[in-house]
Amino acid sequence: MKPYYEDSAVTIYHGDCRDILPSLPKVGLVLTDPPYGLNAKMQGGTWGIKFKHGDMQEWDYLVPQSLIDSIISKGQNSIIWGGNNYTMSPSRCWLAWDKTQKLDTLADFELAWTNFDKPSKQWTERRNHAEDGNEHPTQKPISLMKWCILFANNVQIVLDPFMGSGTTLRAAKDLGRKAIGIEIEERYCEIAARRMLQSVMAL
Repeated sequence: MKPYYEDSAVTIYHGDCRDILPSLPKVGLVLTDPPYGLNAKMQGGTWGIKFKHGDMQEWDYLVPQSLIDSIISKGQNSIIWGGNNYTMSPSRCWLAWDKTQKLDTLADFELAWTNFDKPSKQWTERRNHAEDGNEHPTQKPISLMKWCILFANNVQIVLDPFMGSGTTLRAAKDLGRKAIGIEIEERYCEIAARRMLQSVMAL
């Protein structure tokens, strides 16, 4: 399949990850943030979604467990944000993102399932960064994704099959890793491609 975007570090595919995953090799780390299936449940702090991201309720569905399992099988190591919304195998290593801006209508933290045999760890970081662009309704900070990649240790290729606006890929590129991203919405592919052209951001 022809990439939507490609440079020396990053390859982006536009399409359904169910169609593209079988053609990809196994990678060192799967790092992704799939839809959680919250859509209409999201209120309060997400008041701007209808204004800025009116399509969120269409794509924020709980993806089939079989697809989650297939995605995990593509990595020697896996970090799945929102894994607490799926049926995952037992793990002693969960990652937590503690958000410094506490709002009654938004989660104070998010959890990621991993297949690491390590102690659970926590990252403390504000929920939104102007420098990250905030071009996706569930966009995570680049610093958080860099932390995840460094936690995996010595990983050379990172795969994100729910790429969104490309934060995982940007983090990998900044750290000198290679990355593969898949995104079903073309407009997010375009945003991600544009972000890959930016100068490398410091740690």
